[in-house]
Order: sequence, then structure tokens, then C-alpha cells
Amino acid sequence: MRAVRYHETGGPEVLQVEDDVPTPEPGHGEVRLDVAAAAVNPVDTYYREGDYELPGLPAIPGDDVAGIIDAVGPGVDAWAEGDRVFGTGIGASGRGSYAEYATVPAGNLAALPDGVSFAEGAAVAVVGVTAWRALVDHAGVEPAETCLIHGGSGGVGHAAVQIADAAGATVTTTASEAYHDRLRTLGADTTLDYARDDLADAITAAGAPDVVVDHRLNDYFGLDADIAAHGARVVALGNTEPAATLPDVPGARSKELTVSLMSMYNTPDIGAVLDRLAGLLADGRLAPEIARTYGLDEAADAQRAVVGDSFFGKLVVEP
Repeated sequence: MRAVRYHETGGPEVLQVEDDVPTPEPGHGEVRLDVAAAAVNPVDTYYREGDYELPGLPAIPGDDVAGIIDAVGPGVDAWAEGDRVFGTGIGASGRGSYAEYATVPAGNLAALPDGVSFAEGAAVAVVGVTAWRALVDHAGVEPAETCLIHGGSGGVGHAAVQIADAAGATVTTTASEAYHDRLRTLGADTTLDYARDDLADAITAAGAPDVVVDHRLNDYFGLDADIAAHGARVVALGNTEPAATLPDVPGARSKELTVSLMSMYNTPDIGAVLDRLAGLLADGRLAPEIARTYGLDEAADAQRAVVGDSFFGKLVVEP
């Protein structure tokens, strides 16, 4: 089969398209997908650069996948050949989705609803599970609460805006002004330019948030605590530096804030969350935005773009 592989860690230039990679066979509890789409995520670059550990090299990148099951391994009863599915959480195996075929644990999949494209299924997987865990599992967002989502134009951000809106929350989000109109169509009630000098005052004017979803805790931790409502829940799902400082601990303590640090990879049952996302997809309440698509030969360009470019939504590789 054709697949993107890398034999050593490094920059995007280590990615190679190979035409004769052995087609994988599904093991116990696995299925094999004829891959139609694979989303591109920053985590793909972390594995490639060696920041995250893999079982060994060479490795195929790609954490998200959508396609048609063409083989079922032993011990799998939930799926059959011909099923349309989407899933996530396979990148750490080194047998990822930038390939014509991929093997996936059966529990990391959900049925892709009719009318939802394979590209949309791949694009929503890891970001949808991450946003769901932040808002539902960690924050317990409730109808009529106010939710602040930093970086609403990003992959996780634009999924979180829609999930929070579907939960009945009032949504405030930050993004470049060019993306504000689109975010309002996805369910944001208030859109704010993250670069404005009076950001804290603007957030407070929209309503002190009961829930904050933060993708850059090292930049916004102090702001989160300053603008949050009493008893608010702050969920941190990303950072760009190892350390994050809370400048006013007594102030945060007086509000009795709850701060949760989370990783999508700790999700106890990925398939169960994907099922919920599938319901939102089927109802039209969750619609992943696909900024660009790439072929396998363009995988290096896709990985450069996912960490270096400004775009709305997700990038997708289509084998």
C-alpha cells in the first residue's frame, strides 16, 4: 500500500511517501479501514519530532481516521466489513492514518452518519473528543451557563463552540476578527479579538464565565482567574511553554475556582464519546470546518501548515 512514513525523527522533510508498505492485518480487537480521510493535528508533529515517544520506527503519522471497514480481526463483534466509521487515538501506535489502509482498535470508532463526509468524520474526531471531555466530563457545562472558549477558530476551539452551544450555554470566544462571522454562525454569542488591549473587560462585559476552556494556559491562566465567575471551572487542554503561573492565588482562591488539566488520551471510552459526537453530526449541531485538503504527497506541507499557518478549522489528508 501507499503510506507516509518516517524512519527518523526530525522536521517535515523526514516524511516520505512509500509505495510498497505492507498492508496491515487487524489484530485481536482491531479492524482494518480502507482510509478515505485522515485529519492533520499538531500532535502528529510532536511524534515526528520525537517529543512524544513511539514504539519504534519507521512510523506512519496520523491520529484521526475515517473510511470503510474492509477486514475485521478476531474478537470484534460490533463492526462488519462495509461499515462507514470514524475514529481517533491511533497515532501513538506508530501505525497511523496517513496511508491507504490503517488498523484501529474497535473501541476507538463510531459509525459515521449518512450525509456526513469522510473528511468531516476525520476532521471532528480528536478535536471533538477533546472538546467534549473538556466541556462535559471536566467542566460539567450546564444550560444557561456562560462559557469562554479561547481560540475559537482552531480545531478544538470551533468544535467546543458548537458543543457548548448545543448544551445550551451562552458562548464567548476569542479569535482573529476575520473569523468572527463564521464563529457566530456556529453558535458563538460573543466574539472577541484576542489581541485587543481591553480583553479582560470585554469578556467580563459579555458575562463572567462559569466555564473556561483554555488552549494556552501559560498565556491566559492569570486572565482566566481574573475574569471567571465565582465557582467557575477552568479546563486546560494545551500550553506552549512547560510552566504556567497564577499571579493572584488569593484572588483565585476567593472565587473557589476549579482548575482541571486534561489530555484526550486519558479518555476512558473514546468510542462512547465518538457516538455522542455522531449524534450531533447527524442532527447538524456539529459541523467541522475543513480549511484545506492534501494528498499523501503533500503530507509534509500539511504538517508545516498545521503548526505555522492561520486557518479556520481543520486540515485533512485524503489518500
